[in-house]
Amino acid sequence: MLVVYMIIIGDVLSGTAAADGVVHHAGVMEGWFGHHWWTERSFLILLTTALVLSPLVSFKRVDSLRYTSALSVASAVVFVVVTAGIASVKLIDGSIGIPRLLPKIVDQASFWKLFTTIPIMVTAFICHYSIHPIENELKDTTQMKSIVRTSLGLCTIVYIATSFFGFLLFGEDTLDDVLANFDADLGFTVYGSLLNDIVRISYTLHLMLVFPIIFYSLRLNLDGLIFPHAVPLVLDGKRFFGVTVGLMGLVLIGANFVPNIWMAFQFTGATAAVAIGFIFPAVIALRDVHEVASKKDRALSWLMIFLAVSSSTVAISSDIYDIIH
Repeated sequence: MLVVYMIIIGDVLSGTAAADGVVHHAGVMEGWFGHHWWTERSFLILLTTALVLSPLVSFKRVDSLRYTSALSVASAVVFVVVTAGIASVKLIDGSIGIPRLLPKIVDQASFWKLFTTIPIMVTAFICHYSIHPIENELKDTTQMKSIVRTSLGLCTIVYIATSFFGFLLFGEDTLDDVLANFDADLGFTVYGSLLNDIVRISYTLHLMLVFPIIFYSLRLNLDGLIFPHAVPLVLDGKRFFGVTVGLMGLVLIGANFVPNIWMAFQFTGATAAVAIGFIFPAVIALRDVHEVASKKDRALSWLMIFLAVSSSTVAISSDIYDIIH
């Protein structure tokens, strides 16, 4: 997931690469300053890591990220509001029409390809690994249920609004990374380029500020897996530094070598996201160490596992088929 975030940040700042007939879409920095070595994706990712991400992931308590988290939510809201406003204005003035609302299925391959969208949607709602670290630092742990519900509700609203207004605005030309669509002329004689930059920068800022929250949970869990009997990570500065640098290095390598976010989303969503979101919770319910699960809970758990494994298998098979062909 962190690799996906890094890829999107790099694509927005430097632009998407042109390969195999894919059109190059200029990034924010390339649009402002032109093409130079310091507007290349690798350099901008490294610069972002050094100046923005590294200071944020250096905090030892998730509570230290409360203000940046609030700012990340505000950035996401700005992105949705501006995108919705642009789409609404263009729909009213008749410059865009209602796009196709149902998938176009022409053969068996296109039908199975529909299943590749499921892991991507699942990925948007994966926050399980952040629940316990946040709950551990709450003064009143009973607030956790309302926090989770509010977060899922907000995520649903942002996800639906982004997909709806993004597809309404660009229709059949919507790219895998919709942010790349905002390098073109929106048809506004005034402030068109400014609106493009606001949309892309606001969402990039959102990803930068969400990144340390996910990284915190990853670092904590990985440390517990590798050093199960060691002192808490926050009390060992050398181990904290080593794990942090190692993980950031792996994320940087992944972001530079994974070709696009679609591939990363597909395989991550079809494996890790499905496991975290459905399989692991179902297995925990089936294990039922406290003996509180009912027959209905067990039946639902088995159903979740079956659906998760089935959709994951189909999605991975379809992804591999697309790569081969």
